[in-house]
Amino acid sequence: MSTGDARPGTPVAKTTPANRSYRPRRKAASTGWLVPAITVGGLLPVAVLIWDAFTEALGANPIQRATLQTGLLTLTLLVASLACTPLRLLTGWTWPARIRKALGLLAFGYAVLHFLIYLFDHGFSLSVMFEDVLKRPFVTVGFTSLLLLLPLALTSGKNAVRKLGFQTWTRLHQLVYLAVALGALHYYWGVKKDHVPPLIYVGVIAALFALRFVRRRPPRKKVSPL
Repeated sequence: MSTGDARPGTPVAKTTPANRSYRPRRKAASTGWLVPAITVGGLLPVAVLIWDAFTEALGANPIQRATLQTGLLTLTLLVASLACTPLRLLTGWTWPARIRKALGLLAFGYAVLHFLIYLFDHGFSLSVMFEDVLKRPFVTVGFTSLLLLLPLALTSGKNAVRKLGFQTWTRLHQLVYLAVALGALHYYWGVKKDHVPPLIYVGVIAALFALRFVRRRPPRKKVSPL
């Protein structure tokens, strides 16, 4: 006779938590690989750029191409970092917040590389650079954007949050909005003919700003009728 059979009149034992078979809960999928993957993927363009420079595959004007590529990567990574919070608010996912810092630091790294290529093109002359910054609005907004990103990169660690306080740290890092806006303007003024690509960036940035405003605006209180 199987253990599942019971004689008539024999009370059947109730299933209790103590005698239930133990079923382990499924663990949430690990996302520890995300930041390393984002970092490696973000650095791959640097390796490609260096390889193209050594193999003379950057075309007739390698400085111009390298400057454009690093500038586009800076703006793209900044936009991606800004998209993390709206994506989290819209979907409820937590992983976008975990990669936001890596994206921001990569963007700053490419901004520095973009600036170093510019300095290399001008013989690393600081006097020429400052004259360029003061006379050419295109260079002025780009340089200002880089300066705004500097304190954000320096205070990206957890120790900075503890030292500054969360509210002060949050207000400081809101400078990224101005930095990305100036970066888009820098891109727009730097293009002479086809302004469609920079306008696409402007549209995406405007949409991200709007999503942040709409999702964070407190709901209106309903007024009860008299």
